[in-house]
Amino acid sequence: MNRKRGTAARLLKPPRAVIDIGSNTVRLVIYEGSKRAPETVWNEKVAARLGRDLSETGRIPQEAQDEALAALARYALIIRDLGIEDIQTVATAAPRDAENGPEFLSAVADLGLEPRLLSGEEEARISAHGALGAFPGSHGVVADLGGGSLELVSIGQNACHDAISLPFGTLRLPAVRAAGGFEDRVRTSINDVDWAADHSGPMYMIGGTWRALASYAMRELDYPLDDPHGFVLSVEDADRMAAELVDAKPEKLSNISGISSMRSEYLPDAAALLRPLLEEFEPEELVFSSWGIREGLLYARLDAAQQARDPLLAGVGAFAAARDSHVIDATLVSAWTADLVEKSRPGDERKRIAAAQLAASLRRVEPNLRLKNAVEWSLDKRWIDLSPRGRAMICAALVGSLGRTELPDRLRELASDDDLREGMTWGLGLRLAQRLGAGTRESLSHSSLRRENGALVLRLDPERAALAAGPVETELQRLADWLGLEAKVAAGS
Repeated sequence: MNRKRGTAARLLKPPRAVIDIGSNTVRLVIYEGSKRAPETVWNEKVAARLGRDLSETGRIPQEAQDEALAALARYALIIRDLGIEDIQTVATAAPRDAENGPEFLSAVADLGLEPRLLSGEEEARISAHGALGAFPGSHGVVADLGGGSLELVSIGQNACHDAISLPFGTLRLPAVRAAGGFEDRVRTSINDVDWAADHSGPMYMIGGTWRALASYAMRELDYPLDDPHGFVLSVEDADRMAAELVDAKPEKLSNISGISSMRSEYLPDAAALLRPLLEEFEPEELVFSSWGIREGLLYARLDAAQQARDPLLAGVGAFAAARDSHVIDATLVSAWTADLVEKSRPGDERKRIAAAQLAASLRRVEPNLRLKNAVEWSLDKRWIDLSPRGRAMICAALVGSLGRTELPDRLRELASDDDLREGMTWGLGLRLAQRLGAGTRESLSHSSLRRENGALVLRLDPERAALAAGPVETELQRLADWLGLEAKVAAGS
């Protein structure tokens, strides 16, 4: 990263930094791009484990303080060298609960940082904002499992309602389990949460250890995607797998992709915690989120209009704009191909616009890399608020935009044949739109594509009839054959 790089973009959308001083890790994350769907451009952490001795001594160990302060001094220099002015530094359970927490935070302030000590309820609500930002319209319970505490928050109507912080963080769970009566203690704590039994909806799982659980489940279920964000697990499967994990050996778990050696140590205790949570809350399903307290800090600062923006289109827009592909052109292409749509569901139009912008971005890639990028961008890149079905349809559209009709096998595990056919139709339409006048706004504005009486009709203004020759005829015929229609070109209105 270079302080002078992208000066204009940085002025319009300046980078933001969040320093998260947690009980387990101390992390720096730098974000750029869209405010609604920020892109992580730097992410590093140290596992200082500030809260590792809280159950025994009530203090942060000096060794852990030294390791954390060394990392924080490095973070402060990086932020200064990059010229980042928007910085939020927050501290959670360990500094909050430790006897020497104020002394530690004073040392953090001496580094030039301004640490904000969050109360348990503040921590819970900010984490819940991460889920609200990642899953628009979400309604249910957020369960954020950190090193020092477990935050539970009820959410709905784009707001946090009830919130509580419980002392069941991953660093504290071994001692709690060793004391005996673990599940009864968890149940008693949840029974004191008077809103728990009456709250319907999914449980949104936030925290690295929960994501490790998602990685375990994804392997067990042979799930065709790699990113745990947005992964949905049934309560039955979650309870079954938690029962398997309670006595699992950490060294075996760490061999699974997505489970670090640190998380493998925490996972059996987290699984033991999950079982009474499922029993008491009775969620509809589990939804795993990569967005948590850090993204919640950013999302909570947005005004209502910014929060209401579509995060998929915001994220794709920022990604594609760097490749000279803009949402205005994508919207125009989406409208130009609208008559091709056969079976649209609510929300499919936003996917078509995203596909159109990504397809235009593929033109900026070397031809031999386009198919690979089409698959990686649609299936493996982390997009916010995009379902597995949506990923598969966008992938089919991008493959179709390259003039191909053979799809990766794993798409059929994510979407129905009808959905994939629809996505391919979008893509072949995008290819025709690109071929017509090199995808210029003028060529699309002075033409139309319609189904008429068993034919697919490309209609052009008379003075633009020459555009229909060569590759346009080929792509029109390809699309018409795909739809089972006759290809026709007509001049005039």
